[in-house]
Amino acid sequence: MAMLGPILQFLGNQHDTWGVSLLLIAAPGEPKPTVQCSPPAQATAPTDSPVPGLPGSTAWRVDIAVPQSSAAIAIDYQCNGQAHRFQVPPKGSAPSLGYVSCNGFSDLRVKKSLKEPQALWLRLARLHQQIDRVDSTTYGPLHLLLMGGDQIYSDDMWTALPELLDWTELPWTQRIRAPFTATLQAALQTHYAQLYIDHWGLPEQAAMLASVPAVMMWDDHDIIDGWGSHPTDLHESPVFQGIYAAASAAFELFQRQMIHGTRPPATLPAQDHHNSGYRFGTTGLLVLDMRSERSPRHGDTSATGGQLFAEQVMSETSWRAVYRWLDEQASETGDMKHLYVMSSIPVVHPSFELLEKMLGVFPGQQELEDDLRDHWTSPPHKAERLRLIHRLLKASETGTRVTILSGDVHVAAVGVIESDRSDAKDNARIVNQLTSSGVVHPPPLGVALFFLEQACKQVETIDRGITGAMYEFPTTSHRMIGCRNMMTIQPDAPGKGDRIWVNWWAEGEPHPYTKVIHPVT
Repeated sequence: MAMLGPILQFLGNQHDTWGVSLLLIAAPGEPKPTVQCSPPAQATAPTDSPVPGLPGSTAWRVDIAVPQSSAAIAIDYQCNGQAHRFQVPPKGSAPSLGYVSCNGFSDLRVKKSLKEPQALWLRLARLHQQIDRVDSTTYGPLHLLLMGGDQIYSDDMWTALPELLDWTELPWTQRIRAPFTATLQAALQTHYAQLYIDHWGLPEQAAMLASVPAVMMWDDHDIIDGWGSHPTDLHESPVFQGIYAAASAAFELFQRQMIHGTRPPATLPAQDHHNSGYRFGTTGLLVLDMRSERSPRHGDTSATGGQLFAEQVMSETSWRAVYRWLDEQASETGDMKHLYVMSSIPVVHPSFELLEKMLGVFPGQQELEDDLRDHWTSPPHKAERLRLIHRLLKASETGTRVTILSGDVHVAAVGVIESDRSDAKDNARIVNQLTSSGVVHPPPLGVALFFLEQACKQVETIDRGITGAMYEFPTTSHRMIGCRNMMTIQPDAPGKGDRIWVNWWAEGEPHPYTKVIHPVT
């Protein structure tokens, strides 16, 4: 029996062909896997590579191509004799999406306090299988699962690995100069690989990962908490860079299914990292890689005579690739009615300066402050954020409804960016943000939630004529859902319009919180 898998990944939709890849981690001595698909799907022969940190084990990947038709298709497949099924939407139509983030625990002691740590994964499966119905409405099947960051939590490695524990006890000057040893590298590679196997191998998660192709993008806990926002000396130290290299190799194998370094076809050209773009009919999905280049110092110094600037989230090279893709969608087709933008951290959220004034000192404050310093609203990131906001508003003003999908903050929320700086129609000057977090990680403490709710009532002036605000959930009087949650995102039924129906599913609540997103008209 395989150590992990099958794990499905969405490769993209080219020439009306739905592309999916399948990852299987085989234990030492296990034979090549057999994968068989029902027509019209076609599977390639398996390709393989070793798994860093697991000597003798093998990562196998199989690509599956499904020609789309005018009707939805259910693809049955067998992997090593076990039966599974995934769904493919009709040709030219928008897929039904699930969205999750924060899939673990930053403190394992919290896990012991939860009766059902995987309760929301079970509910997502019931929605996908159309078992759960609310007022006779079904919310499945899902065609894609978007995983917006923190697919694993590496936080326990500081105590689980003796080599790291010894390193943390060194004086600062020794710590930032200590070499990254081969022993520590091997320990980290094993630790990351085992995290994926143990966590994704949980029955509740394994069932969904084998049934719904995923689009994943990492965030800090897939590396270490706050990656890219630590002091420069620490960030650039040999040990920190070695940790990043081990985490990156695991991310590329398990989340991106990169066998022998081959990047998925949706990866944007002319950039070195994982920013990606997808199209399905009149809907687009832009996935931003906000961790690979995150740094306390600016990475491109050629134009400044070597001068180093403050923190960056993404490099100019990556932003050019992203904006080039956006321009191509407008110029080549001109018919993109909806664009989802995956930003692992919220673009609109209460700022650290405001919360710092309100919070004082309370249990859990430090973790919340660390997260807020990592955010777009942190002062070093505001100029980079402003450029992104202007480009998204430009897309909206030319007829594309832009919706940001985010996680990270362990609450659900609705944010809105609004501009009065153009002659575009009123509903073309709005960018919505949908936040859902976490599917496993619990919410902040009640006192923190109270202050966050108060902070959410403030309207931020982002730029002249541009504001950011947190809105109340429809039919409620609150701006945050302070419990574990996930989202489903579904287009109108064919012939019923071009709206998007968003449902937040909160733990312990029978009915979803619903928001309707209308196209630009």
